[in-house]
Amino acid sequence: MICIIGNLPILQIGRYQVTGYSTQWIRTAIEQAAQRAHQYDFAFTEDIYEGIIHYMEHKCSLRLLQIEDLYKRIAHMLNRIGYGTIANALEPVAPPVTISLERAAQDAGDGFELAFYSSLQHELKELKDTGAIDVYFSDVKEGVQVLAGNPEDWNAQCQELEANIMDWLKKAGTRPEQQGYRIRASLKQLT
Repeated sequence: MICIIGNLPILQIGRYQVTGYSTQWIRTAIEQAAQRAHQYDFAFTEDIYEGIIHYMEHKCSLRLLQIEDLYKRIAHMLNRIGYGTIANALEPVAPPVTISLERAAQDAGDGFELAFYSSLQHELKELKDTGAIDVYFSDVKEGVQVLAGNPEDWNAQCQELEANIMDWLKKAGTRPEQQGYRIRASLKQLT
């Protein structure tokens, strides 16, 4: 783990590590907590946000920061300035996470679609519970080929499996969007 853009630590979100992330989601988490705490005119969102970013870039000695620990730090800052109600209303929001469908398929085993979907459902639920809202699935074609028993060429079975994955993601409530070689999915409505 070496240098990261803006000197931000790598974030551990569930079993995934995220680098090169924007930090807008931290501001969003603070704003949403203020709304839930009925502090509609909370004037210190920007100050807390900038303090957290300064901590992450300059004071945090960890190169790998658990997202739960980051939210403990945010809650601590809110409590110190007398906004415990907002700290209590704080719910984690995380930057987008990328999941390799090839790895998920390999973990399930060649041709074990049921294990693949079950594992993916569990993974998505865990990510949602840790605050992830958006997920990107990478290595889609490679994952499909593993599930299809590793055919050398893309074939009709592969096309059908790829369509089945998209259908499953839709039924799971993720509103998937094909974006080139990856799929973007939202966990807001995950069932």
